[in-house]
Amino acid sequence: MATTIGIEQPVLSRNDRMAAELRGRFAKAGTFVVNVLSSPGSGKTTTILATNERLRAAGLSCAVIEGDIASDVDALACKQAGMPAIQINTGGLCHLEGNMIAQAVDALDAGVGLDSIDVIFIENVGNLVCPVDFDLGENLSVMILSVPEGDDKPLKYPGIFQHTGALLLNKVDVAPAFDFDMPGYNRVLDNLNPTAARFEVSARHGQGMDEWCSWLIERIEAARA
Repeated sequence: MATTIGIEQPVLSRNDRMAAELRGRFAKAGTFVVNVLSSPGSGKTTTILATNERLRAAGLSCAVIEGDIASDVDALACKQAGMPAIQINTGGLCHLEGNMIAQAVDALDAGVGLDSIDVIFIENVGNLVCPVDFDLGENLSVMILSVPEGDDKPLKYPGIFQHTGALLLNKVDVAPAFDFDMPGYNRVLDNLNPTAARFEVSARHGQGMDEWCSWLIERIEAARA
């Protein structure tokens, strides 16, 4: 008789233990961590850079952990903007895991000191499925959808929209060029995740970014309190 051995639960259990350790480490250092999720091309890096500008103006220091299958293009862009950045290349893996984040945090701690960083952005691998299952010890998960991707994504990938604490609709400046059903999109989100904060933004041109960053700063201050 064949025996089936499930590997998903042990993998997730190990990751959950690592995430709990990371969460304790972040809390001790006073570092707020944001896990940024989206598909490729939604504008994650641009949004992180624009958010960093506003948080830095508010007196907060930010760093980034960049997750990609290959290359260090995004990490270099963040470093050029003055953010400490650690690149994780997964070599084909479609998500980041706790052990990867732990190594990246060790590198940040050795470089600039974790307790000198107020906010870490984890730019997860562009994927609307796999990252949802892996806790990274974050305080907040943020989902970014861009207008060109279409209003049907919450219907096709409900899990990631249900998972997050904030939902950013990016590239709203180009909405007139696309057939994006805004009322329909919001109706679906009302069912999937009615409690998540929602923001309509253009990270490149600044629309809605002040509102998003003000809300984020409130969350950071609440976590400190």
